[in-house]
Amino acid sequence: MPIPILMPALSPTMEVGTLAKWHVSEGDEVSSGDVIAEIETDKATMEVEAVDEGTIGSITIEEGTANVAVNSTIAVLLLEGEDKTAIDSMEAAPVAAPVTEEKTETAEKPVAKPSSETPAAPKTANAPQSNANGRIIASPLAKRIASQKNIDLSAIKGTGPNGRIIKADLEGAPEGTAVTRSLGEVAPVTGGHAISPVSDKEIFATYEEGSYDLVPLDNMRKTVAERLTVAKSTIPHFYLTIDCELDSLLDARKRLNDQSPKEGPGAFKISVNDFIIKAMGLALQQVPDANATWSTQGILRHKRSDVSVAVAVEGGLFTPVIRHCELKTLSEISNEMKDLAFRARSKKLAPHEYTGGTTSISNLGMFGIKKFDAVINPPQSTILAVGAGERRPTIVEDKVEPRTVMSVTLSCDHRVVDGALGAELLGAFKGYIEDPVTMLV
Repeated sequence: MPIPILMPALSPTMEVGTLAKWHVSEGDEVSSGDVIAEIETDKATMEVEAVDEGTIGSITIEEGTANVAVNSTIAVLLLEGEDKTAIDSMEAAPVAAPVTEEKTETAEKPVAKPSSETPAAPKTANAPQSNANGRIIASPLAKRIASQKNIDLSAIKGTGPNGRIIKADLEGAPEGTAVTRSLGEVAPVTGGHAISPVSDKEIFATYEEGSYDLVPLDNMRKTVAERLTVAKSTIPHFYLTIDCELDSLLDARKRLNDQSPKEGPGAFKISVNDFIIKAMGLALQQVPDANATWSTQGILRHKRSDVSVAVAVEGGLFTPVIRHCELKTLSEISNEMKDLAFRARSKKLAPHEYTGGTTSISNLGMFGIKKFDAVINPPQSTILAVGAGERRPTIVEDKVEPRTVMSVTLSCDHRVVDGALGAELLGAFKGYIEDPVTMLV
């Protein structure tokens, strides 16, 4: 019996992806483990391997196709002795069909003309289509429209594959009906009026045609926009700033790096950021109540210090995770961080390598930024914004002395971390930074 090759789920939350490239053609023979295709998500490009040996009998999804639903059949593998006639008799796989996403409006047609026709009655259903997690299944464009118009998606009957809500299903739906909110779906309601972002119609009407270039949004930028919008609109942020002297750390860093082998397996070159990662990991262990995540069922107290570190890449950023920071040496953290950052910039990270952190660090000091406030990365409850180390006049025993000082700002989710708790965490971090030998015990 021919084997259907399915669109893989590269992360627990993945619903659709882009079939970026085929490495095989119909009629090619493959063995188990051969790379046959590349799949793009919002964060990375991942390879798809053949699970058995045989012949590629049919490719059902062309390369370059976006919004292909997870578990859709993307190709069919013929086993030994089978030919294409076997495909016609094979049982249809019980999977979702590929999603054909609506085309996004471009600058050539930014504003739709208002219709004088009477709006059609909204399409509703007693039990809207949802997945196993209870989430409403809707296309990204439908979610965005619902968010802008404050439409309750739970009252819409989807006509797309497997009941998926698409753009056409929202035509005539009453606006301002949403009462709940989830990622990228609906806008908040205050005093009976929807608070929605500036619409595309208003944006394109503001600027003279031809005075701008419209750069399409890729999956990474869309995801960053959605997550940060959710973070600032649902997480009650507050900020705490503290100054840390770096002179002892810089001296320790130089001595450690001077002792490193020039090359080979044991070689390392520790950066200031590596010390910061280690200090944050130890501080979370010292103040465990701050190593937490909010949920409606209760607060998750994390046992490990898994620190996400922001890495800028073209079009967005990754947050690869250094796990068990409290247990790793500075050289281990340094070498692991270099590997993760390199693969992040190449978009070769696996999902488990950039998800699951318990806090984050964002360092803009190398760009000369002295101080800034970072946005919390959901579902985490804290993020540390690190500024540049600079020589500043400092009072030491009633004398003014030059010291190298770094300002750091901790963004806190007030539902989990109160002011005193956040201050305690920063105090512990400062202690490790200013007396780095304590990181070695």
